[in-house]
Amino acid sequence: MDKKVELLAPAGNYEAFMGAMNAGADAVYLGGEKFGARAYADNFTVEEICRALHVAHFMGRKIYLTVNTLLKENEAAQLYEYLLPIYEGGLDGVIVQDLGVFRLIRAWFPELPLHVSTQMTMTGSGGASILKEQGAVRIVPARELSLAEICAIKEETGLEIECFIHGAMCYCYSGQCLFSSILGGRSGNRGRCAQPCRLPYQIYADQNQILGEGYPLSLKDMSTLEYIPHLIEAGIDSFKIEGRMKKPAYAAGVTAMYRKYIDLYYRQGADGYRVEPEDMDRLRGLYIRSEIQTGYYERHNGKEMITLSKPGYIGSDERVLAEIQAAYLHEPDKMPVCMSVEIMEGMPIRAQVTGLIQAEAIGEAAQTAQNAPLQPEDIQKRMTKTGNSCVTVTDCEIRMEGQVFVPVRALNQLRRDVIEAYERKVIAQNGLCDTRTVKNESTVQIAYSDKQNDRLNQSTILTLASKNRPDESTLITPTKECLVTTYDQLTAVHAYGCERIFIESDLFLQEYENILALGRGLKAGNAQRNTDACTYYLALPYILRKRDEVFLQRLTQKLEETGGEGVITGFLLRNLEGLSYVKNLPGDYKVIPDSGLYCFHKETLQFWKDYGEEYTLPYELNAKESSHLAAAARELGMRTTLVAYGRIPMMVTANCLRKTAGICPSGAKDSRQIYLKDRYQTAFPIAVNCEHCYNIIYNSVPYSLHTSRKEAMRVGADIWRYDFVMESKAECRQILAGAFPFADYTAGHLKRGVE
Repeated sequence: MDKKVELLAPAGNYEAFMGAMNAGADAVYLGGEKFGARAYADNFTVEEICRALHVAHFMGRKIYLTVNTLLKENEAAQLYEYLLPIYEGGLDGVIVQDLGVFRLIRAWFPELPLHVSTQMTMTGSGGASILKEQGAVRIVPARELSLAEICAIKEETGLEIECFIHGAMCYCYSGQCLFSSILGGRSGNRGRCAQPCRLPYQIYADQNQILGEGYPLSLKDMSTLEYIPHLIEAGIDSFKIEGRMKKPAYAAGVTAMYRKYIDLYYRQGADGYRVEPEDMDRLRGLYIRSEIQTGYYERHNGKEMITLSKPGYIGSDERVLAEIQAAYLHEPDKMPVCMSVEIMEGMPIRAQVTGLIQAEAIGEAAQTAQNAPLQPEDIQKRMTKTGNSCVTVTDCEIRMEGQVFVPVRALNQLRRDVIEAYERKVIAQNGLCDTRTVKNESTVQIAYSDKQNDRLNQSTILTLASKNRPDESTLITPTKECLVTTYDQLTAVHAYGCERIFIESDLFLQEYENILALGRGLKAGNAQRNTDACTYYLALPYILRKRDEVFLQRLTQKLEETGGEGVITGFLLRNLEGLSYVKNLPGDYKVIPDSGLYCFHKETLQFWKDYGEEYTLPYELNAKESSHLAAAARELGMRTTLVAYGRIPMMVTANCLRKTAGICPSGAKDSRQIYLKDRYQTAFPIAVNCEHCYNIIYNSVPYSLHTSRKEAMRVGADIWRYDFVMESKAECRQILAGAFPFADYTAGHLKRGVE
């Protein structure tokens, strides 16, 4: 096996970085003081990152930086200046969630490897291929994928694959969680998750409790130590340990354990691979929840993955922590080298360092001593002070001729020069980068500051959107559109003059003949009125995976059966797999990214501009932020949709609450409505989608802007969309008529926004 798997360790601070290096990590991922998905970790200053890069590269290791949050417009303006010194320090890769950030980094730093964060919810080769076209070299797929699905992405795209092998597990598909955001304003997409999934809940079916208070959203921690041969043989490129929020001893201890067993596999193969029970016990003593499991590699979901009774950590074995502290939590051992120094009267002073390789440096000329000449022991004392370098001088040979004098500063500079030259040569021999310069190769330039423009000196400048709110005198009344989940809802919304009706694709297949007849009647009515006032779009599923290929084939067949009737004219996308599917359909269909394909700033709009002319505002922007984005969209010739009513999908999950509660139907349909109830008896309705095998946990109350019309109008959206999920026919009619039928509701983040 030519290429060995990379062991990738977390580092929440510099001490954890040192521990991971000493414990045998091939690479470390870490976050700076901005833009990382662990905002409450200690994190690194830019200076610490650059220092860590030098140390890691000297040891033949790599560092990847997390820029894996969604950025607002003002933050995107800071990104270039933040990344520049780290890029110049030789950064090995950057892990990204935000599609606009992805595009920015590719334009600014075309040599910097781009890694797709698990926060992008990559579930198949279609979406991965789109990002490969955008410059991605590595994918961190959704943790819910099976090993077979992961292998298929690698085989079909040729991209590097990085997978989690150990640590905490989110209940929701990463990147699809708004639970913490909606309940408390702390956004997981912004690195500030409050972890409401670790709180107690009960499960109800209609009015009947079917699972008493427990922790049904709390997954056991992942541990795959016994599964390592299968993962290596599957061709995964990088094994990732979760834990940037955890103690340095955790990072070092877990890394050391996986290093031991990865090396064992390469020495003895799968046949000779056996995990010692005491090592499993040692691993359990390192910040692990009450039980462990192997993740989703060989299962789709299951109650056995949930830690129903004990969601918290059981603590750590203090004896084990003390051993790890002593063994790993210190500066990496310095490389021993030999030095020789040559000082001759009237000649430039010279120094040479020999270790793995050889390096030389030349200083200023030695002078004739007027009083006390230099002594060899003085020179040796100066030249062996290696400070915070990566080497230690074990032997120093001094060759002198004549009565010479050299200033102390000149000796210090010679020492620094020769050691730096040696370290650079070692780093180059390791095949890694010591420093980079910015090259003016990019043809696209996204300008956020004059200083930045001067430095890049590139040709095409995309200006920021106006930061002023739209003039209220020019505001237009938005058009009204609806999304429907049931056939009753579809019939209810027909009478309200919608520009478009979005039909869930599951409903389209279930009620194909009826919907086709409705569509034909709608089209005939439009023709009689000489108008194209209303069209149908299909809303694709929130998650599309390998198992959905049959579903998509059926959908394609039905679309083809409509022939040239044009009943379906476009698609609402919830993921990049959906975009890939539509791109490969025969015919010309329009696409609109839904709110969960987060457009937070103009550059993300620019990404979607390549595929269509519309987008949907995310739930996490406030009115002011949304208005800026809508203004930017108008500059790009794009239309903006604001969801004006709906149930906010707070989690999309592979695990099933029916299954956890033991009422997963096997054949007969169970029509009971499932709810979660929290400790305050607040009920969160659950949509159980058996066709695609995922759950959607909705907010406890509807989202509605009916009492915030003035603020909503100031957003300047072209379209207000009404999303109907569980509403009756009568309730749909009331909502569209302006007679709100529910006592409780939320306006979401329209006023307050998220941190």
